[in-house]
Parts: sequence; structure tokens; C-alpha cells
Amino acid sequence: MYKTPISVLVIIYTSDLQVLLLERADHNGYWQSVTGSQNQGETLLETARREVVEETGLDTTCYHLTNWNLQNRYEIFKEWRWRYHPEITHNTEHVFGLLLPKPISVTLSTQEHLSFIWLPWQEAAKKVFSSSNAEAINRLIPG
Repeated sequence: MYKTPISVLVIIYTSDLQVLLLERADHNGYWQSVTGSQNQGETLLETARREVVEETGLDTTCYHLTNWNLQNRYEIFKEWRWRYHPEITHNTEHVFGLLLPKPISVTLSTQEHLSFIWLPWQEAAKKVFSSSNAEAINRLIPG
């Protein structure tokens, strides 16, 4: 079954602007925020909640999850296109934010991620491999 070319990006951050990043298991050195494709019949909010739980073990109902009403459309990396219908070349990503009171340890899905790190927002924006991920983190800029 092919993935839907609609996804979420969830920036998990703290009030002092520390950002959680995850290192992809299928691509060493590729750091990112929580991401994932929408399942058939899910709302975007449901997708965001599911992906956060699957990738970090965090229950979003215990924190402040918001839809940033921001969308990115980008070309899917060729190395990952096999996951989509052959005619699909682009994905639409919807950005959410999850505010935590402080950095905490998370439980990774070892099939998806190797490790996690909390970084100040500026460092996190530089470390992620995706430009849309960096742009979303840069929206945390104070003031």
C-alpha cells in the first residue's frame, strides 16, 4: 500500500526554545523533527498525535499541541519515492508545534530513529536536513 502524499511535521519544543531532534534510522546523520504521512480517514490533528506517540512515546494530550496553519509543498526525495504511487512526486506537509515545559527523555521507535537530542532552536535549525524543517524551527524566533 502506498503512502499518502500528505504529511505532518511536529516541532517539539520548550518554553526556553529547546527543540527535540530525532536521527533517522534509515539515513545516519539525518536529523529531523517528528514527521509522518496521514493515514486514510485521519484528520491532520490525529496524524500529528499518532506520529508523536509512535516516534517519541509522548502523549500530546499532556502538553500543548497546536496547528501552525503552515503548509509546505516539496519534491519527495528520489530515494523515498518508492513508498508512493509511481505518479506521485510531491508531498504537502502541515506544520504543528508541541510545547513541553522542559526537555525530557523520549522513547524512540527504533525502527525509525537511532537517537534524540535537545538543542537550542538556532542549533536545531542548522542541524536538520530538511529546509522546511529548518524554516519551521526558525518560526520559534522570539520577539
